[in-house]
Amino acid sequence: MLQMRPGCECCDRDLPPDSSDARICTFECTFCSECSDRRLAGTCPNCGGELLPRPKRPADKLAKYPASTTRVHKPDGCRASS
Repeated sequence: MLQMRPGCECCDRDLPPDSSDARICTFECTFCSECSDRRLAGTCPNCGGELLPRPKRPADKLAKYPASTTRVHKPDGCRASS
């Protein structure tokens, strides 16, 4: 089950479970669409994987399966792509 991490690893922007701006790789590294597109060129700086829109968990399932509250913030690992 997806962790649904609550923020962007680069800029620490809030990304609630229903956000259409969240991007993830297969390891669930999580970024906002702006950092994904502008800084990372759609590639995860941690694993080199593709960053894609994170699926949204239906609201009725969030009560039983809540999103993670653990933030991961690695601003030094978010280098601008060349």
